[in-house]
Amino acid sequence: MTHSGTPEVTDINELTRGAAEVIQHDELEKRLAKGRPLRLKVGFDPTAPDLHLGHTVILNAMRRFQDAGHIVIFLIGDFTGMIGDPSGKNVTRKPLTEADVRANAKTYAEQVFKILDRERTELRFNSEWFNEMSAADMIRLASRHTVARMLERDDFEKRYRANQAIAIHEFLYPLVQGHDSVALKADIEMGGTDQKFNLLVGRQLQQQAGQAPQIIITWPLLEGTDGVQKMSKSLDNYVGINEPADEMFGKIMSISDELMWRWFELLSFRATDEIEALREGVANGGNPRDAKFALAMEVVDRFHGEGAGEKARDQFIARFRGGQLPEDMPEMTLPATEDGIGIAAALTECGLTASNSEAFRMIKQGAVKIDGEKVSDRDLMLQAGFEGVLQVGKRRFARLTVQ
Repeated sequence: MTHSGTPEVTDINELTRGAAEVIQHDELEKRLAKGRPLRLKVGFDPTAPDLHLGHTVILNAMRRFQDAGHIVIFLIGDFTGMIGDPSGKNVTRKPLTEADVRANAKTYAEQVFKILDRERTELRFNSEWFNEMSAADMIRLASRHTVARMLERDDFEKRYRANQAIAIHEFLYPLVQGHDSVALKADIEMGGTDQKFNLLVGRQLQQQAGQAPQIIITWPLLEGTDGVQKMSKSLDNYVGINEPADEMFGKIMSISDELMWRWFELLSFRATDEIEALREGVANGGNPRDAKFALAMEVVDRFHGEGAGEKARDQFIARFRGGQLPEDMPEMTLPATEDGIGIAAALTECGLTASNSEAFRMIKQGAVKIDGEKVSDRDLMLQAGFEGVLQVGKRRFARLTVQ
């Protein structure tokens, strides 16, 4: 694929929004200032993942660089996939066969191009250069790093101290990944925080090859719907990118208000100032549900097409109104002070709790909802102009207007 043109001027803070660490931030600024398209590399071992939103954090970052006019290289590690990288695990990962790798790579590509622009992505395989290397070439590559340096990698060091086996080929993995950066002449390499050691090896090998060492950007692990553990299918706190639109929308709406802003930062393509405007609106009495609607609609549109998010929202509202709200629900109007009215006081005034202390206890138990969404902030203030349905437990409801 050929690339031409000058990249758009993009705020470096937008490009790296949510990143865990940028190594050589000043150098990134200098290279961006030169106005030439930078070569951004991200490597993926084709282990046939069923992608969820946690996997898309780095893909979203790639798309931002891509939209800014830079060259995004989606590197399939078909050669490294047949080695097996433990990636922080305390055991050696089972290597893949060549047939596995090719089949999984196809599955991977089908999913990632829901985010990346297929026409503006360099899809490469590291077997392109490693299949051409001789045994002597590989030994020369191995000579560029020491065992002592390899044992600085956290998982290797722990396994060594615990007398757990470390195979020689595992020491080759960081070198092989680092050599990919040399072969591709990468300006930037991105990866998860667990990949930092390998990314640093790439900088070292590039320096030895006479290249400018790549800038490293690491990305954090996204918390799942529980807001505590990292998103994982095994923990059942994930949102799969191939899930039906209604199911995806409902899962996003189930997250806490606090976690919503974290997801906005790592998953949304909205500009930071737009997100801050939404946050300010909620802080000034707006309904957090509306901000969460915006997030859920954006994500659903991304994976199911424009308009799918709005349709899922309408169906979500219809299910809530038709399936949960009692016909004889009381309607209350409460006055607000200059600061608004606290959620606990509102619940008590509406007769949904016997006291503010009970209200706080019910909030802590996750039993309080506003318009079907759990309330996690016991200090939430409802401002004048608020309209919504308060719920405690499964059977206590009140429609509240704050004036």
